Amino acid sequence: MRVLERVERAGAYADLALGAALRRSGLPPRERAFVTELVYGTLRWRGHLDALLRPVLDRPPERLEALVTTLLRVGAYQIVFERAVPDSAAVDQTVRCARALGVSRAAGLVNAVLRRLARAHPDLQLPALDEDPTAHLIDALSMPLAVAERWVELLGPEEAAALARASNEVPPLVARVNATKTNRDALLEELCTRLPDAALCRLAPLGIVLGHHGFPGHDPAFLEGRFSIQDEASQLVVELLDPQPGERIFDACAAPGSKTCAIAERIGPGGRVDAADRHGRRLALVRRGARRLGLDNVHTQELDATQPLPEGEAYDRVLVDAPCSGLGTLRRNPDARWRFDRDAVVRLVEVQAAILRRAAAVVRPGGTLVYSTCTLLPEENGDLVQAFLDEAKDFARVPREALPEAVLPVIAEDGSLQTWPHRHGTDGFFAVRLERSS
Repeated sequence: MRVLERVERAGAYADLALGAALRRSGLPPRERAFVTELVYGTLRWRGHLDALLRPVLDRPPERLEALVTTLLRVGAYQIVFERAVPDSAAVDQTVRCARALGVSRAAGLVNAVLRRLARAHPDLQLPALDEDPTAHLIDALSMPLAVAERWVELLGPEEAAALARASNEVPPLVARVNATKTNRDALLEELCTRLPDAALCRLAPLGIVLGHHGFPGHDPAFLEGRFSIQDEASQLVVELLDPQPGERIFDACAAPGSKTCAIAERIGPGGRVDAADRHGRRLALVRRGARRLGLDNVHTQELDATQPLPEGEAYDRVLVDAPCSGLGTLRRNPDARWRFDRDAVVRLVEVQAAILRRAAAVVRPGGTLVYSTCTLLPEENGDLVQAFLDEAKDFARVPREALPEAVLPVIAEDGSLQTWPHRHGTDGFFAVRLERSS
């Protein structure tokens, strides 16, 4: 409840707030997993839960005291989705939480509403896709209005609903093999003894799907730096960049560092990655990851990539993994959907364009520039890249046939990379590779 309150009231990121709370909790692994499920599940299905609560409340959930609304959502999530939790236990424990959190005055309301929901929810009717697509995405598939409208506009009702359903699935954890220390087949054979669901990724040549169970961050191979956690689509961005041994590479928006470290593994000790980010504290994550992986070729620097970059620098390859609306990662970051704001996207596009222009200035003649996001909106992706190319006449798209073979299954005719949760079973990423004329 306290984690969800931080997310709802203070705009905290769920993964950071939950991680901090779990580190302080002293809970055993099984209870940590249950807390994680309650937090992410309630955020993922918040819109759907509100739709189910409205018929059993005398006012909309959003008009209640914020903490009471959160209590009702967590209780409703257990009643509707956690079939291993008896309804009576879900009601009782939510009422106890109300008292423990200082809202005893709402205990009677919470008790009555959740009991009514337990009886009524199997028969509650929600809008059908064929009758009202936007309302269906909002109430049945738990998307906020702005996202539902945009996806229906872009994709049409059927595919928008498929994307929403995929964005509500609990994703597996995916590993990237550190090829400087092991190979994929050997690591998979070892991991299968501890994580029996582990299997090779379909697309990423260094990827292993670890499954939904266990705690890979505690695995000996992880602690020894033989793999990192990185979604398959994110790995493909580095495949598109195609770093080569000995090269000098600039990562303009590096934190938390999964792509930075993947690049550093590729270029070897003779190369160098200059990893920049405007948030100094987040750069600590990059350095921590590099130390765990045994990488000495990562050099971090705190700077704002929307401003002019150091003069005289010229890099073989530059990666702009731009800050974005994150709509391609809703299955991993369910709270991101509730922060989505169309006006904020307009401001984001200005930031993205500024970073891309600044980064282009430090690409050497004949060098490579990759722009990527983890969103699905054309205004942050293809439209922005085309606007850049209309200005920067010394840059051009690398044609599809000249791109690395590993990425071709997700490359469009115009040479851009696009993965979709409902089509590829990965996060949704966009990337394009540009080349500066010699």
